[in-house]
Amino acid sequence: MRTRRLILLAPILACLFPASRSIAQGAVSPPSDGIVEIPKPALKPDFNREIYYKNKLEFSFESGWHPINIPWVYDFLVGDSYNMTPLKYTLVPVIASLRWQVNNIGGPWILRGNFDFTFSGAVTLIPRGPETRYFVFIYGIRRNFVHRNWRIVPYFDQRGGVGTIDAKEPLGVAFAQGQNLTFTYMMGAGARYNFNPRCSVSAGIDYMHISNGYLSEPKYTNYGINVYGPIFGIDIRLGKPHRADSQ
Repeated sequence: MRTRRLILLAPILACLFPASRSIAQGAVSPPSDGIVEIPKPALKPDFNREIYYKNKLEFSFESGWHPINIPWVYDFLVGDSYNMTPLKYTLVPVIASLRWQVNNIGGPWILRGNFDFTFSGAVTLIPRGPETRYFVFIYGIRRNFVHRNWRIVPYFDQRGGVGTIDAKEPLGVAFAQGQNLTFTYMMGAGARYNFNPRCSVSAGIDYMHISNGYLSEPKYTNYGINVYGPIFGIDIRLGKPHRADSQ
């Protein structure tokens, strides 16, 4: 009886012995210096690389409310003394844009991000001031400060353009604009929230300057308009989604 049992147990023991050897061989033996290296966890893929990438195109729609009047911020460059006229303006820019991201995410930590170029057509309503509207084409550049897996992305941008306003100083309105052909300069900062790779919203503070670049002088003085206030926007991707490599 015992002999039969040994014969039956022999195949089982034969199977267990190689398994125990393989387990023993797979066990991690400490290195000779006694220091065990713990592997670093892999970085989570950065989903922002599916949102900010070279040659991405977006449609952007923005609108602002600029009621705060200030002097021309670059008065020191033209020798003026930051004087303001008694005439006050409120501007409401409505801007439709094509955004073209010109590079992938890069740069040192605090400046990490990418650039986009902006080509815009805008109608600016003037609810306060002698003029009533301003039509303009604008070109600009924006820096997006993109950190890993942040849905909120700060930005800074500058834009400039040329347009036409219904100037009222030639009609006798003091301190109004001296001619219809005018130029604009815009500078702003804010943050963009990305719902997903296709759609996002943004909010920020924007400064807007309108003047004729002294082209109406000496017949009419170039007073210009300088205002700032909040601006809000929405961005929608154009084209197919982008599949980024895990980086």
